[in-house]
Amino acid sequence: MPASRDPAFKGRREQPLPIRIVHWCNALFLLLMAGSGLQILVAYPSLGPRGAQYRWYPFQGTPPPSWMRLGGWLGGGRQWHFAIAWFFVLNGIFYLAYFFLSDEWRRRMFRPWRDTSGAVAQFLYYLRIRKMPPPADFYNGLQRLAYSSVIIFGLLMVLSGLAIYKPVQLHFLTLLFGGYDGARVVHLAGLCLFAMFLVTHLVLVSMHPREIVNMITGGRRE
Repeated sequence: MPASRDPAFKGRREQPLPIRIVHWCNALFLLLMAGSGLQILVAYPSLGPRGAQYRWYPFQGTPPPSWMRLGGWLGGGRQWHFAIAWFFVLNGIFYLAYFFLSDEWRRRMFRPWRDTSGAVAQFLYYLRIRKMPPPADFYNGLQRLAYSSVIIFGLLMVLSGLAIYKPVQLHFLTLLFGGYDGARVVHLAGLCLFAMFLVTHLVLVSMHPREIVNMITGGRRE
């Protein structure tokens, strides 16, 4: 049964209030954490061990512009980053609790046996290879894939951040990322993936402006 016609969601808004609160809080937290994280990166821009540089990363030694950074200096960047990180973690815990306890996962989570064909069809439609979009549902398969992937990215960001923050106390976690330098690579890669997701998200939302209104008002009731 399509999620849009599931009787379990009858009377519930398309975007319930807890989802909207988490969404806008995350937008603010990620913006502040990205700016403060880039300020921290400036203090040690090389990603390799003992200052060595990885050939595949083209921006080593080139600090991000000042308008992208928050904190003013290393200590300020760290204070902002770690303070906001805990709000980000609490926000994520609240979201996951609501996500599963309210059964929202049933209409939002990517399930390969249900959504793979729809995700491929939607992607081909965006590329103008397919003339018609797949049948409408609450979310299309590509949206579910993107939003489910973001949860995984967020978890990797938190774990790699902890590995960087406490590399000795959490040495077992640091080893999972290939050491301290590996954890920094994963953490920066996560930031890049979030940035790519944000750009794609804004482009797609601009094509469906009603979704912006729904994320403010809650949208119609199912």
